[in-house]
Amino acid sequence: MRGVSHSYGQGALRKQVLFNVSADIHAGEIVIVVGPSGSGKTTLLTLAGALRSVQEGGMHVLGRELRGARPNDLVDIRREIGFIFQAHNLLGALNAVENVRTGLTPLRYNARRTRLESSAMLEAVGLAGRERALPSELSGGQRQRVAIARALVRRPKLVLADEPTASLDSTSGREVVEILRQLARGQGCTILLVTHDNRILDIADRVLVLEDGKLGSFSPALSAEAGHLLTALSHVSSSDLHNLWSGLSEPDFLDLLHRLRAEVEQYLNVYEFSRRGAPQEFFDGLLESVFHRIAKVIGATSGVLRIGNAIKLELGGGAGPQSVAFTIRDREHQVVGQAEFTAKVDGAAFTQADERALRDFERPFGLLVEVCTH
Repeated sequence: MRGVSHSYGQGALRKQVLFNVSADIHAGEIVIVVGPSGSGKTTLLTLAGALRSVQEGGMHVLGRELRGARPNDLVDIRREIGFIFQAHNLLGALNAVENVRTGLTPLRYNARRTRLESSAMLEAVGLAGRERALPSELSGGQRQRVAIARALVRRPKLVLADEPTASLDSTSGREVVEILRQLARGQGCTILLVTHDNRILDIADRVLVLEDGKLGSFSPALSAEAGHLLTALSHVSSSDLHNLWSGLSEPDFLDLLHRLRAEVEQYLNVYEFSRRGAPQEFFDGLLESVFHRIAKVIGATSGVLRIGNAIKLELGGGAGPQSVAFTIRDREHQVVGQAEFTAKVDGAAFTQADERALRDFERPFGLLVEVCTH
């Protein structure tokens, strides 16, 4: 982007929303743009996605200049871009796999290839077995996973995401951006994401701030919401930190300092705990107790926890008519083991509700396994 400016309206009603914005976003980067409402974030995203005409300046995307480009050239560029929006924009009459297939429509694949790639992408976002579910039968987080699958199924070179976690709770929001990061890294594409959600800033290679239509590297906008403050500040240079403190009023500075104190105190407690070296028996007991509690949630009386090729924990010893399991992944989404439950109370069969319940434990239990077996 070089000197990009943009306005809406004409004459006396004309309102400029972007002012001389310049930035470089490199191949394979994850860049997050934050800023208050009305700062021009969505406008910037739609310009980069060839969804809006460039009025002033240059917007060079995927090797082609957008300003003055012919309509057919803009269509070709959009085919190489994946779009994810705050509202998932799924078609209510289509099931999950059919919604993902719409992402392949511009590529004109044959029916078999379209079906296979759509199903594989749904599996990649953790929705295997839910291919036939309508959007109304999915949770908010699951609908956003379908939207991610639709955006990534044609392996775009660039993904543009507009507030993808805005309508989700903290757990679901974190899960969808982790999935987005892992899949995008695997495909080698670039991500440009705009958000108000400071809890996800740590997935970014860089954080940019758009405020009053002007782009900067950091500003008080990052301190607008509580939570994950240390993570946000870790992306900031020393000079930008000086600018941050000087730009805050005394009450705002004091409030920020109190929130920073709480996070630093928690960090120091964890650091002291790790420095002392907690006994392995503590971690083993922690892991075992959580594994038994998960079993109780689905009424399982026997099961086994495998880490790599070794059995870490066993529960009971019986076998029922079927088993249920979930894959254990670390923070990098790499498979490190599996938790399998093989029998249920009174010999009953496991249900789809049991399988859904287990999926809720995948991420937190995976992190627990990672720290307990490190």
